[in-house]
Formats: sequence, structure tokens, C-alpha cells
Amino acid sequence: MGKEYRHFTLEDRCTIARLREGGQSIRQIAATMDRAASSIAREIKRNTGTTIGYRPVYADNLAWSRRWQGSRMDRDPKLRELVLNQLKMGWSPEQIAGRQAHNKAAIRISYESIYRFIHRQIRR
Repeated sequence: MGKEYRHFTLEDRCTIARLREGGQSIRQIAATMDRAASSIAREIKRNTGTTIGYRPVYADNLAWSRRWQGSRMDRDPKLRELVLNQLKMGWSPEQIAGRQAHNKAAIRISYESIYRFIHRQIRR
């Protein structure tokens, strides 16, 4: 197959920035870092600021902000309280999700997410 996937670290991003400032091409940077040129190009494209260009710390912050932060039920206490109250009243996850969609509620969640939340709580 291929190589093992790994995220760029802050050190990798510093290396990219230093080599870019040195005038090296994306392929030269990729060869130096033993990475695919497409990975370097994607990193630069996704994490370059419109006015500041490619800065390692800024790029690292952008990359971390895109990563998964946990389920909506864990992050949103209002949503969790609403769903738990309806579950206590005997509603099924399908009914909860369907009612929210029917009411065009501002806070919506799928029944699959509710089931994942329930199963995660049981495992704890």
C-alpha cells in the first residue's frame, strides 16, 4: 500500500515556511521532508492567510480548528437537556429527531447521533 498517514506538526510547518521563504518549489520541499508534493501543496493552500501568507503558527491553529471537537450532544448543553428530557418522557430517538425537523427547530440532531450518544453513555 502506501505510507502511514500523519498530520503535519508545528515543526513540519516551520520547515515548510523556511523552505518556501528560501525559494524552494513544492516538489523540492516535499523531497526534503520525505512527503508527497500534493500534501505540501494542500497544506499551503488550506492554511495560508489572505493577507499574511503562510505562517506556521497560524497554519497550526487553522488545522487544529478543523479537527473533530466531540459530538454536538457533548458540546451543546441545551441540546443535550432537550434530548434527555424527551427520552425521559419515553420518546424514541427517531421521534425526537423527527419532531425537531417537523418544527424546523433551530437546534436539530439526527437520530443516529442520539443513538451514538446513548451507546457512549452506556459504555462509560
